Formats: sequence, structure tokens, C-alpha cells
Amino acid sequence: MSDTFFTAAPHWTWWIILYFFIGGIAGTAFMLVSLLGVFGNTAVASRESRVSPPTRPIVRLGYYVAFIGVLVSGFLLTIDLTRPLRFWHMLIENHTGRPMFKLWEPMSTGAWALLLFGLFAFLAALAALSEERPNIRLLQSAPVRLLRRRGPSAIVAVLGSIFGLYIAGYTGVLLAVTNRPIWSDSHLLGLLFLVSGASTGPAALILLGFRRLAADPASLNWLVWFDRNMLILELLVLIVFLVSLGSVARVFLDWWGLVLLVGVFGVGILVPLFLHSREGAETIESCARIAVLVLVGGFLLRMVVLLSSNQIHVIGSGVAGR
Repeated sequence: MSDTFFTAAPHWTWWIILYFFIGGIAGTAFMLVSLLGVFGNTAVASRESRVSPPTRPIVRLGYYVAFIGVLVSGFLLTIDLTRPLRFWHMLIENHTGRPMFKLWEPMSTGAWALLLFGLFAFLAALAALSEERPNIRLLQSAPVRLLRRRGPSAIVAVLGSIFGLYIAGYTGVLLAVTNRPIWSDSHLLGLLFLVSGASTGPAALILLGFRRLAADPASLNWLVWFDRNMLILELLVLIVFLVSLGSVARVFLDWWGLVLLVGVFGVGILVPLFLHSREGAETIESCARIAVLVLVGGFLLRMVVLLSSNQIHVIGSGVAGR
């Protein structure tokens, strides 16, 4: 372990943990439903024998989830600031009024990515709402109808997916460049958070789609297939991440290690994979139960990564838990 770690932890609160968790869901949910919306017939038909599957309800749901998620994420990020009313200082220089953008700082790029992702999520959600509510005159105006055309909707889907995936992964990069134990000891945190978001995103869509009866069988099966594969990838990345920590991984020989082993590995990954492998486990009800476990595991992963480092005192070149 390096001897250059700061002894003071950022003391991020539960607001930031929720921000990391919800941001990952919003970003990957947008990407997934964009794939279904733009390439729905091809993507789903590759897993199903059906032609022209009814994907629109789950696509609309996903855009709503992304938009609400980015609003909640921005709110959580703002109230965690020491002076929340100055949140705009993250985007605008207070003395000059010019945009505050520092390409080399993940915090700065993340704030702008969240803003731009929010813009595309809003446009996609607006188009989805106009499709679902044809009786509202304002939603049938020419600009809104334009958003539903194939070209503009594809542009919104592609650009929104890029910023959404950035939001899902940049939180891990932000931790990796923060001078703290665990966070700075591996370059895989960004990938780990991105892959974890790629499993919690479809899990949220499966669960909400089941509750709103918006998930048709073809789309649901595609989301389940995607989620299962992301869980396998997440398991591999998590193992490699722990190995990459080297001797620093010994800090998990405590309560946080137990949460990581039981909550993340067990409840969040291995149990869902086992349930997926069982015959007859692909019913809507069982998929919803599996989705809950995946969401719990995704939240616990972020909680363990953030709070385990906050519990470490750095003394010279050694570490000591509180």
C-alpha cells in the first residue's frame, strides 16, 4: 500500500451511496431500452422465435425510469454538498459566468454528463409519454411528434446511451482517483460499477415491468438473458478486483467482508444465478424475485466499497480499522 494516502476520509453519506446506485440503474436502463427501441425486433428475435415483438411498453417504462432516476440522482448529489444552494458552481464559474468544465477531473465531467444525460432522458421520456397519452394536446405538438420520428429518436437513444453508460461507470473512476485505501488500489472500480449497473438496470426493468404489467414475454426473456450474462461478468470482475487489491484486501477480514461475501457474492450474484439455472425459473414471478436479489446485491456492493474505505485510518504505510 502506498504511504501517500490521506488520513481523512471524504465522509460521504448515504446520499452518495444512493446516488451511485440509482445513477447506475438509470444509465443502463436507458441503454437497454434504447437497444429494444431502435433494434427491438432484431435484438429480441435473436432470443425468441417471434416476429415484431411488442417492445414499446417496456421501452417507455425504461425511459421513465431513466428520467426519474437522473432527477433523483441530481437531487441526492446536490443535498450531499456542504452548501446545496451552490450546486450550480459545479457547472458555472461564479466569478465569470462561464461554463466550469475540467476534462481531467471526473467530478467535473460527471456533473456535465449527468446534466446531458438528464436532457436526453427528458426528451426520450417526453416522446414516450406523448405516445402513451395521445389525448393530451400539448404532447401532440409538432416538436414532440418530431422526437418520435425514427431519425431524431435514434439520435436521442444513441447519445443518451453514451452519457448513461458514462454515468454508470464514472462513479467507480471517481473513487479510483480519490486518494483513499481500496479505492486507489485498483483501476477496475469503474468497470466493476459499470458491470454492476448493467445487472441492476435490467433487474429494475424486470421488477417494475412485472408490477406495471408492461413487460411482454419476449422483452422480459431478453432482459433476463442479458441480466444473467451480466451477473456472470460481474462475478468475474469482482473476483479480479479483489485479487488486484493485493494485501489491501485484508481489510475485508471484518464486518464489511462478511457483507461482501454474503450480501454481494451470495444474495446478489450466486443465488440469482442458481435460481436462473433451475428449470421453470423463468416465470414472471420468479424473475421478479431474482430481480429483487440482484438489486439488493448491487446496493450492498456500493455500500461496502464506500463505507469500508471510510472506516480505515491510514498511519504511515499501514492501515488500521476503526
